[in-house]
Amino acid sequence: MSAVDTSASGTSASGTTAPATPTRAPRRRQLASRARLAYVRGRLRVLSVVAPRVAGAEAFALWCTLPGGTGRRKDYRPHTGEVVELTSPRGGRVVAEAWGDGPVVYLVHGWGGWRGQLGAFVGPLVDAGHRVVAVDAPGHGDSDPSVLGPRRGTLVEVMEALETVGARFGDPVAVVAHSMGTTAASMVLSAGSMRADRLVLIAPNHDFADILGEFARTLRLSDRVQTLLRAALEEFAERPLSDFDLGPLGADGQLPQTLVVHDRRDKETPFAVGRSVAAAWPTATLVATDGLGHQRILRDEATIELVVQHVTAR
Repeated sequence: MSAVDTSASGTSASGTTAPATPTRAPRRRQLASRARLAYVRGRLRVLSVVAPRVAGAEAFALWCTLPGGTGRRKDYRPHTGEVVELTSPRGGRVVAEAWGDGPVVYLVHGWGGWRGQLGAFVGPLVDAGHRVVAVDAPGHGDSDPSVLGPRRGTLVEVMEALETVGARFGDPVAVVAHSMGTTAASMVLSAGSMRADRLVLIAPNHDFADILGEFARTLRLSDRVQTLLRAALEEFAERPLSDFDLGPLGADGQLPQTLVVHDRRDKETPFAVGRSVAAAWPTATLVATDGLGHQRILRDEATIELVVQHVTAR
């Protein structure tokens, strides 16, 4: 996944907080975002002519830059659990947190998120007799930075973090994943490095060809730079980008019984994506919500109850 962080800092050139009325602040942030985007577009346009490989490398760095915003740092945990520090395959420290006793359920956050985002599921799942384990991927939450550096992340490292937790806590009865975490969880289960009876995909992300196309349009990347970016992504992942597309992953019916929950008004991932994934997977059932968006769905009581019912169903 990718993000061009165009959030405004709210500070003046002198470093002091710039005074702004509530009506002017959003306008200033919007103007700052547009200015940053215009600068990035202009720089990449020039580099694509004089130094296309440099442009490709910068596009790769932007793709791996984690999004800003406070929404992804919301903390819905009922209380602090047992915090465990593990070592990822690439040597960084991965932080996991566990609550309760019983069959294990893993919680997997999305792009730019962290374990606290899914904290509202902890209490109900523990009350249902489960040990709940949530993990921060490298570059996210309290884990060490990605191998690409601070404020960076990769889907591959999200997958590796889940596998690391699996090696510590064992196979789960269920995995509950959000956004880009749905691809990570599905990839790990599809590869057979972890087994689960149930899977929950909340607001699953769209295919990577679509994500790459949207990214290229936003930055107005040339065809040459797009080709270089795709090659860099596939070299890092050591596989074609199409391998990460959710639809084909579960089309053979080999993945667990799956609940897909997607909001009709999700502005980050269109509802059509969840509907398409559910239609492609013989093991999947789609439940639509309306008005919860991409983030509020994680604290909605009806959604949480539905997920617990799916996890505990015989």
